[in-house]
Amino acid sequence: MFASLRVRNYRLFFAGQVVSNIGTWMQRTAQDWLVFTLSGNDPVALGVAVALQFLPTLLLSLWAGVLADRVDKRKLLFTIQAGILVQAAVLGGLAVSGAVELWHVYLLCFILGTLSALEVPTRQSFVAELVGNDQVANAVALNSSIFNMARIVGPAIAGLAIVAIGEGWLFIGNAVSTLAVLAGIAAMRPGELYRGKAVARAKGQLREGLRYVRGRPDLMAIMLLMMFVSTFAITFFTSLAVVAGNVFGTEADGYGMLSTLLAVGTFAGALLSARRGSKGKPTMRLLLGAAMALGVLEVATAFMPTYLAFGLALVPLGLATITFLNTANTLVQTSVSPQMRGRVMGLYVLMVMGGNPIGGLLTGWMAETFGGRSPFYIGGAVAMLATAVCALALTKTRGGHLREALRLG
Repeated sequence: MFASLRVRNYRLFFAGQVVSNIGTWMQRTAQDWLVFTLSGNDPVALGVAVALQFLPTLLLSLWAGVLADRVDKRKLLFTIQAGILVQAAVLGGLAVSGAVELWHVYLLCFILGTLSALEVPTRQSFVAELVGNDQVANAVALNSSIFNMARIVGPAIAGLAIVAIGEGWLFIGNAVSTLAVLAGIAAMRPGELYRGKAVARAKGQLREGLRYVRGRPDLMAIMLLMMFVSTFAITFFTSLAVVAGNVFGTEADGYGMLSTLLAVGTFAGALLSARRGSKGKPTMRLLLGAAMALGVLEVATAFMPTYLAFGLALVPLGLATITFLNTANTLVQTSVSPQMRGRVMGLYVLMVMGGNPIGGLLTGWMAETFGGRSPFYIGGAVAMLATAVCALALTKTRGGHLREALRLG
């Protein structure tokens, strides 16, 4: 389960991520609650904040993938993380001083989104350079495990700390935690990285990456499925705050507890993915099964009658969600050439995060128009429909042989 940790550079990266991700989830929880309170519990305002944070992904992810193929990913990642530290410190300073206004948060959401649009494709493609192609599946799953461990610890801390000390100190804490990532990157040994040959600057490289994906039916299916599921079904950042505040009438600690229960499921799913990752590459069947399970469980969660039942239903939903995300990430990373990895991961990140501006606004609108539960049952239905369409398309692409289409043999 922990095979990738034998690699020194990956251990440094892993350790930095453990600390930083807890800070990141503290900030995300505090930021959502800060927007919610500054706006007078307006779900549309929360949707606007999510849209602003993810809008740069639409504009920059593909270009960021090209950049990652051209330059030293380690140095680029260090520079971006330094920018994220500054963003968190500024937001923390405004909140602690009492000067923060809603437009400040909106602006800083957009700045963070710009940095994240550059950071995520770079970090995703950098994992293969840390461990080599044979360990990518395990490393991706371990990354996800610490990400989701942080989703348990971070929101739980934030839910209590917001009440005790306010949101501002959580932003400051995130800035401090980013130092762990910078230290880990600085301590790596560049000579031990599994680097492919750098791609020389040339015209048409972005189009070349898009043509590469378009010529691969398996990659096209993953990208399209990811786009629909991420945009309409995986909207928990917005929808959980709305359900906690407007459906069940809880405060920040209630929202933090829902986030924690979701993260319990995602953490368990990440550990199972790490175990599978040590045994080989996942299959398309697992991807489609996880996507369908996500949709079914999300619809079921929407109709849970009490706060406790809703929270407990988030555990299996989280497990299905992370299984889907990890499987898609690993399938993409292990099936592309090293020279194309940055560009393909740029497109992948665009599919994962690029729909969030639309999804965030739609989630806020649906919650206000149809009730706080509606993003769950509508998003789950979209996930089930998208999965069925992709499975059918793969079947037809491979001459109608489902077994071959899903790579079971």
